[in-house]
Amino acid sequence: MFGDLSFAHILILLLVLVLVFGARRIPEIGSSIGQGIKEFKRSLKDVDAPPPPAPPPAEPRSFQPPASSSGGEPKRLSQ
Repeated sequence: MFGDLSFAHILILLLVLVLVFGARRIPEIGSSIGQGIKEFKRSLKDVDAPPPPAPPPAEPRSFQPPASSSGGEPKRLSQ
């Protein structure tokens, strides 16, 4: 498909790019395309990598009622 592009065809394409986007925008477009390709490759690598191990489960906390202000033994409701 692109094998029959000659030097003249490439120059015409570059001239059209400069006319459409401007000379200052072409490096920005190239760098953003490069960053997009790099991000795409990194995401493909992350998909192939095994998931990180899960953190160990936290130990359950035991319930400790607040200390009474009267000091000593806690109040008993009924026996």
